[in-house]
Order: sequence, then C-alpha cells, then structure tokens
Amino acid sequence: MEAVIFIGIPGSGKTTFFRERFFEDYVCISKDLLRTRHREQVFLQACLSTQQRFVVDNTNVLAAERSLYIPQAKAARFRVTGYVFDTALKDALRRNAQRQGKAVVPRVGVVSKYKQFELPTLHEGFDEIYSLSINEENRFVVLPWLTGNSPEAGS
Repeated sequence: MEAVIFIGIPGSGKTTFFRERFFEDYVCISKDLLRTRHREQVFLQACLSTQQRFVVDNTNVLAAERSLYIPQAKAARFRVTGYVFDTALKDALRRNAQRQGKAVVPRVGVVSKYKQFELPTLHEGFDEIYSLSINEENRFVVLPWLTGNSPEAGS
C-alpha cells in the first residue's frame, strides 16, 4: 500500500494534481475537506486499518506537519512517497487569485507558508520523493528528487 504526502504552498497545484493523477485509486485526506485535525486523523486511521491507498492533500510545508502522517503510515507498512510542488510565489499567488469563494487563501497565508517551507528529506521516513512543477503548457512535470534540489518554494 502507498501513502502519498503532498508538500507545497497554497496555489501550487496540489489538488489539481490529485484529481489528474490519483483520484481514481486513492482516497484524499485533506484538512480543507475534513475541517479538523481530529476528523483527519480518524480518516487516516480508517485508511491505515483497511490498507487503503491515500494522498494527504495539505500544504505540509513543515517537517512537523509531515510527521503527523509518515510514522503512522510506516507502522502500518505503507510505502511513503512525497511530492514537492516547486512553485514560485508569484505563480502561486496568481493561481490563488483565480480561485472562487472559500477556496481563496488570504495572500498573507500563501506568503506565510512560502516563508515557512522546509525541504523534505528521506530521513523523515519517505521511501521516495519527487519534485513537481508546472510547465509552459500548464502540464505537470514530475522528476525524481535529487540531493541538492532546491525548489523555488524552499529558497
């Protein structure tokens, strides 16, 4: 079984990537959808106990946030894959401004997550990590994470 952890600031394409790549076969765990950490953890436990593949579609910009999921997934014998969304702040702000209603994150929230961004490491418990960006054709480009990669969001 696989646990996928998204790592990226608001407006970096996480939910869109989930819909394109994982919607058919994975459950989405998102604090935006579930509203509270308690509900999120209950949902996570259900996935772990039933061996259901899942994606954590939160910002997870801090190692402490990622640690809410990785140790539990590893204990349940899940393979843990990270996707780092390499997004320039200006691009994330532009995408965020195109959202509607409750989906719009206040500018200060996007900037705050950008400033907090901590690059992930395999030492956190990831089995593999990928870097993800959006090209000129508005398509996702996924590359293996290499030591020394420095996504714009982490600069």
